[in-house]
Amino acid sequence: MRNHGAGNTKNRRGAGGRGGKGMAGAEKHRWTWTVKYDPQHFGVHGFAPIPRSRPEPINLHDINILVVKSALAKGADGLYAVNLPGHKVLGSGQLEFPVAINAASFSEGAKKKIAAAGGKIVE
Repeated sequence: MRNHGAGNTKNRRGAGGRGGKGMAGAEKHRWTWTVKYDPQHFGVHGFAPIPRSRPEPINLHDINILVVKSALAKGADGLYAVNLPGHKVLGSGQLEFPVAINAASFSEGAKKKIAAAGGKIVE
């Protein structure tokens, strides 16, 4: 038998008769197989983890540049007031000005350098 169940000899001649590779056509012409053997293939399953907020790091060097570029006015106590909610102040760099910094948290090195520059930590 020449056709081997393919009908006309032109049928099933090339890769076009295969309908794709892998899971291609799972929703269209392999739907019965999908429903029977892989019913969880489509849709959204499970849950997304709750995002944990973490303080954004900022260095003393960056705070120094911030004071210079923004030309902050000195407060009554002679300190530049810098408000950084949601940031963790790290001790990289030096402060050239006495600064009162309000931030979420501070590293030990940053605390020492702020105090050495004549500044203070506002929490």
